[in-house]
Amino acid sequence: MHFTDRADAGRQLAGRLRHLEDHNPVVLGLPRGGVVVAYEVAQALHAPLDVIVVRKLGVPYHRELGFGAIGEGGARVLSDDIVQMSHVSPDDIDTVERHEEAELSRQAHRFRDGRPGTELAGRTVLVVDDGVATGATALAACAVARTRGAARVVLAVPVAAPQAMPALRTAADDVVCLSVPPVFFAVGEWYHDFSQTQDDEVSGLLKQAVARSPRTTDVEVETAGVRLAGTLTMPADARAVVVFAHGTGSGRHSPRNRAVAAALNQTGLGTLLFDLLTPAEETDRANVFDVELLAERLTGVTRWARRENLPVAYFGASTGAAAALRAAADPEAEVSSVVSRGGRPDLTGPGLRTVRAPTLLIVGGRDDAVLELNRRAQAELTCPSLLHVVPGATHLFEEPGALDEVAHLARDWFSGHLPATPGP
Repeated sequence: MHFTDRADAGRQLAGRLRHLEDHNPVVLGLPRGGVVVAYEVAQALHAPLDVIVVRKLGVPYHRELGFGAIGEGGARVLSDDIVQMSHVSPDDIDTVERHEEAELSRQAHRFRDGRPGTELAGRTVLVVDDGVATGATALAACAVARTRGAARVVLAVPVAAPQAMPALRTAADDVVCLSVPPVFFAVGEWYHDFSQTQDDEVSGLLKQAVARSPRTTDVEVETAGVRLAGTLTMPADARAVVVFAHGTGSGRHSPRNRAVAAALNQTGLGTLLFDLLTPAEETDRANVFDVELLAERLTGVTRWARRENLPVAYFGASTGAAAALRAAADPEAEVSSVVSRGGRPDLTGPGLRTVRAPTLLIVGGRDDAVLELNRRAQAELTCPSLLHVVPGATHLFEEPGALDEVAHLARDWFSGHLPATPGP
């Protein structure tokens, strides 16, 4: 299998990685050529792109032959077989490693233009290169990703030598490779154009990716005499703003709502996560169930969010879902749609019948009491509505894949109920 150039290889590789788009991945390219491939993958998967800097340790008298590699965070991989075969001494190893450490630091700063590395903790990380020969560099890159807290590491390359595959499959949770030719001499032989990638091209691609990444800002919203802390994330060319109304014992730092928000951001939807109550108010549990108070706060926050001049939608959880529906029931509300995750729509009161925004109710199949409350609430809704039951999920959707399904459902519901764009 041959590739026209690295961009072509990246587009083909992205086609095999589509199933990971909904896993909120981070794409890390190995410089230099791997970043060109990774850029195409990141674009196709609507994922953030960063560089993962790893330096090959070359045999002193044959630099192209790598006996190991080092990476950011102190990661180090040595090939004992090549060390012994090439008679590389411990002094040789130290000398080469010191030289490559200095180059590693220089490249990391240059490529990122001083920006910090992307946070990897708890994320699915795609490590991408333009090909694998010995595998030492790829192994080090996977080690770096794990050192920085990646929850899952997927190594993705267009072509690899067959003898490298066993070690790669051990180092990564999954390996995606388009071609493993039985006769392999060098990565470049599988490209029609394998010209050297320059530092400036790598830096330029990373800058382009950053420019297209969502901008995140900590904000304060003043409404009804209080100041509420929030986090606003706006992708480039955002199509709407989804305002999150958190439920019992939750706030803008809720890992569940942040995961859903990240999935929405990937598809061009802005998100505003904020605390409905001040820290002092949260100490009184009665406030958590004061749906009228929460809805009043949400209405005020919605007015603030409209400064983005975009449609506004609501994502509510638990009692926050009742507040979202109460706010959407306001005759003057202009909310494009509502999604409730494990919500308590029964607490909305009589206003439930006057909600006009299309409403999606998502409930876990094992959340029996809440499921029954949602069935009764849906029967009262007069707006377009759908009750979706996630099989096997409990109230917090902590089961494997359950929260991902919530994110996919919410994304499709919000995207499918945006106001029509006026024609020219």
